[in-house]
Amino acid sequence: MNFLSLIGVEFQKIRRTKILWILFAATLLLWLPSILNSHLNFEMQAEGISPENNFFIQGFLGMAWFMLPAGMVVGTVLLTQVERRSRGLLKMLSLPVNIPALCFAKFIVLCALAAVQVLMITGVYYISAWIVTWKHTYLFLLSPVFVCKAAVCFYLSAIPMLAVFLMIAVCVKTPVFSIGICLASIVPAILMINTKLWFLYPICYPLYFITSEYGKLAANLSTESFRLFPLVPAAASITVICLLISCTLFGRAERK
Repeated sequence: MNFLSLIGVEFQKIRRTKILWILFAATLLLWLPSILNSHLNFEMQAEGISPENNFFIQGFLGMAWFMLPAGMVVGTVLLTQVERRSRGLLKMLSLPVNIPALCFAKFIVLCALAAVQVLMITGVYYISAWIVTWKHTYLFLLSPVFVCKAAVCFYLSAIPMLAVFLMIAVCVKTPVFSIGICLASIVPAILMINTKLWFLYPICYPLYFITSEYGKLAANLSTESFRLFPLVPAAASITVICLLISCTLFGRAERK
């Protein structure tokens, strides 16, 4: 079975779960408070940020700190646990399947899930911005070029985090403990972005990126800029190491 076939099989598995509906529900829950409290965006002009920019950034801040990581935690556990039910991995081993390639295929699907959620965030943002534009007769819609560029950078910053979550899910076989560890790792992100070693903690990358964008848009706020060095070398190294550990340990107990 070639690698593309493995990816196709993993997508078929994920279709049987409710993960896409979970991600969509999380996205709606994120933007609903922003719509209901949209009048507060006008009060932020004292910080030197326009209402439309603040509306955009506040929504993505909530997604960067909790909603996206939490959604990916659920997706990771679903992807890794599907073979552990009914001794599914043992059945897979009876086929001509490369187990490390199977694990990497799961990572590709996880990246696809993250891309879908970012697309959902962006799409619901425009719907929400249109609603509050009509509500306040003030243009909240930002340029698609600006929004899409921010969404792409936001997505790319999340990839190392996905590799870490996959590694945890592979190493910790009990779903409750795996979910607990991954969710617990989200909490320190807001603290790590204020340290000089933030680039060593991939869970905080999306939040760090959005926070740095906030500083660019708000004239009276000072935040660290999103520097590519040492981010890129650290992110690439962490991603590769986590994937190597995941692909090496995936299904090891069943292969013995």
